[in-house]
Amino acid sequence: MAHSLSAKKRIRQSIKRRARNRSRKDVLKGQVKSFLSALTGGDINKAKEEMNKTVQRLDKTAAKRTIHRRAASRKRSRLQLRLNAMIANAGQPAKPEKKGGKGTKAAKASS
Repeated sequence: MAHSLSAKKRIRQSIKRRARNRSRKDVLKGQVKSFLSALTGGDINKAKEEMNKTVQRLDKTAAKRTIHRRAASRKRSRLQLRLNAMIANAGQPAKPEKKGGKGTKAAKASS
């Protein structure tokens, strides 16, 4: 437990900041889910509209330093890749590619 007045104040401040940051992250996650549901729905115009809203929310959250600006940029890039893949497939939602691990069982067995 904090003893000094300044330490108690820091605790009060961190509690408020944590609540604010959690709220911002929850709104951001909701917006990303909304975009992903539009993406799986197959409606290109709706997906583009949701992408714009998601990018705005990501930038705003990064500007307030709730998430790192590069994390926001990375998320924006990955979501845009999924949207572009959907557009390239003429409205069919693209399945995310799974990246291979360190190797397959067959490759390990032959070594």
